[in-house]
Amino acid sequence: MKILVLNCGSSSIKYQLLNMDTSNVLAIGVVEKIGLKGSFMKLEKPNGDKVKLEGEIIDHQAGISYILGTLISKKHGSINSLDDIDAVGHRVAHGGESFKGSKYINEDVKAEIKKLIQLAPLHNPANLKGIEAMELLLPEVPQVAVFDTAFHQTIPDYAYMYAIPYSMYEKYSIRRYGFHGTSHNYVAKEACKTLGIDINKQKIITCHLGNGASMAAIKNGKSIDTSMGLTPVEGLIMGTRSGDLDVGVLTYIMDKEEVKCSIANVIVNKHSGMLGITGKSSDMREIEIAAEEGHKRSILALKMYRYRIIKYIGAYIAALGGLDLLVFTGGIGENDSITREVVSTNFKYMGLEFDNEFNKGKRGEELLLSKPESKIKVMVVPTNEELVIATDTLNIVNEIKK
Repeated sequence: MKILVLNCGSSSIKYQLLNMDTSNVLAIGVVEKIGLKGSFMKLEKPNGDKVKLEGEIIDHQAGISYILGTLISKKHGSINSLDDIDAVGHRVAHGGESFKGSKYINEDVKAEIKKLIQLAPLHNPANLKGIEAMELLLPEVPQVAVFDTAFHQTIPDYAYMYAIPYSMYEKYSIRRYGFHGTSHNYVAKEACKTLGIDINKQKIITCHLGNGASMAAIKNGKSIDTSMGLTPVEGLIMGTRSGDLDVGVLTYIMDKEEVKCSIANVIVNKHSGMLGITGKSSDMREIEIAAEEGHKRSILALKMYRYRIIKYIGAYIAALGGLDLLVFTGGIGENDSITREVVSTNFKYMGLEFDNEFNKGKRGEELLLSKPESKIKVMVVPTNEELVIATDTLNIVNEIKK
């Protein structure tokens, strides 16, 4: 079965076409600047060649039409006909409390995704546009929604509730939902598979560290806590997001700067985090270079970033009642050996023996970084959210066909 995976953002569409019979990626690419001047598509061919195609892409339907046309083109294509696409899997940011797992898309599911726009105003509308565009372009092809929040629906109420008036939860569903669920789920399972251990008997902390970053505490295969909250702004320090912040700081800034709520939202989402601290960049590579050159705010930002991770790990060890396995993933988790070392060596007092020499310079590959005698295993597992989406889509479509 060939499955097209779509991840629609407000002005972009990431895509992969996977052959689930052979586990091969047939096509991978992204459409960017949708509805903006200078829109284009970047794609990577199976042989590794990279291509950039420029053109006017006015909306998501035009973007997906462009993707489909490229998939069957003689020069850049990977399939003979659109009939070769058996199903489409969509990444959907927010499933609220309605979706505890992936769902076959029908009118009821679409209606619920639309209702949840109030919880994810930047993401769910784009996800819905992708679904509706595909319905028009390939109306007979089944579609499945895979929700970023679903994996965290096992978190208990005492961990997901906020200490605000309970009526606010009842009226507006304000609670912790968490994100990156497909990534946390995948890397935890993949790490246990590699180590030959039963995930249902493990205490695991997964660290998805990228421009957006979150952590999850996973006990016996189920998420029991996660660092992102109602929105992706809570938790770890990120590229441009503040992470944990005293609410009083936000109201103080709004008062002093005389800005509205919408501007304050932009401040904590787009101008804070590593960019806000350094004043230079949100890119970890650039920040580390600046720190090596003695830039004080970059040095401070790196210390803050790594300290926040260490603090969350400590909290999650307490919540889990111990730790068997620590997993790093995401662009920084997979590639930044210094951050992995600084974080992991902090837990030597718990019997974590980290292999500093083996870790140095390792990038983008699955690795066991703890020493054989370590009481806590440490792994790097490159995330593969597209494979999770494709697998869920395959299973749901096959179940419907029965």
